[in-house]
This record gives sequence, structure tokens and C-alpha cells, in this order.
Amino acid sequence: MSSFIVFTIVLLSLMSLAAAHTITIPANTKDCYFETLHKGDKMSITYQVGDGGHLDIDFMVYDPSDRILDSSVRQSTGTFSLVAGLDGRYTYCFSNEMSSVTDKVVSFNVHGTIYVYEDESHTDPLEREILELADGLAAIRDEQEYIVMRERTHRNTAESTNDRVKWWSIFQFFVLFGVCFWQVFYLKRFFEVKRVV
Repeated sequence: MSSFIVFTIVLLSLMSLAAAHTITIPANTKDCYFETLHKGDKMSITYQVGDGGHLDIDFMVYDPSDRILDSSVRQSTGTFSLVAGLDGRYTYCFSNEMSSVTDKVVSFNVHGTIYVYEDESHTDPLEREILELADGLAAIRDEQEYIVMRERTHRNTAESTNDRVKWWSIFQFFVLFGVCFWQVFYLKRFFEVKRVV
């Protein structure tokens, strides 16, 4: 029973680690973050661009010796997972250096995993189930954050389209009013009787 309580606490702490970070990256800049890992630790990073420009960002991951482990160029979403091969500080960066004007809003999650014994005889079935549930909850949370970000993007697009339609309708109203006024004035002049004195 006490191991169940311990694993419930571990599960709740894992859920708190799965909170998303939302950052704004100004144009021509690069934001980097660090995670200290030990050999064999696992880490995964998911990200999504929510606002700015073409909704794209450059993403790079470096190991402790500053070698690039992974990079993606001008992607709107991405997922990266690694198993640490070395002890040390791993760096992941979001780069908006390709943009000279537009700031980008990026939401990202960093997930770590708890070490699970490879030998099945040392692992309690309840323990395994709790860890699988924790992974499932993290995946669901990521999916919900992705959906919220997409909804925000679609709402901004709909509001922008609505504004354009409104201003286009107002412009058409004034053009129609001007054409009607011109036609009435022109026809009135056309039917005027001109007297010769």
C-alpha cells in the first residue's frame, strides 16, 4: 500500500513536469535552454509555433560537447527524443534568426522519464501500469496543448478574414453610392432641355 502512495506521488510530480512553456522569440534572435542529464537518461521535447510570420522556427539540440544531435529548419511543429550518451548539459535552441521583422510565439514541453528496471522480475506490475499511465497523460496533455494552439491560430485567421470582409464591404458600399450618385447626376444632365437664346 505504501508503494502505491509513493508511485501516486511520483505520477503527480510527473504531471507537473509536463507543463508547457510559452515563449516569444524576437526577430533575429535565438533562445537556448539547458537540461543536465546523466548517461542513460531520456528526454523528449515537443514544440509548436503558435503565432508570428509563417508559423515556422529553427530548432537545434546540442550534446555536452556542442555537437548538433538534431536540427530542423523552418518547421511549425516538431518532436525530438534522446537517450543521453554522455553526462552533462544538453542544450536545445529555438532560432528566429531567419526573420528580420516578425516575432514568433513558441509553446514547448520537455519530458523526462523515470528509470524503469529492464528486468521484469524487479518491476511491480502496478508500478509499470502507473508509469504507462504517466506517459499516456503526458501525451494527452501535449495533444490538448497542440489543439489549443491550433484553435488560437484558426481564431486569429478567422478574425483577420472577418476584418478584411468588413472593410471590403464598406469600400464597396461607398463605391456603389458614388456610382449611383454619378448616374443620377449624368442622366439628369442628359435629359435637361437646353434653350438657345
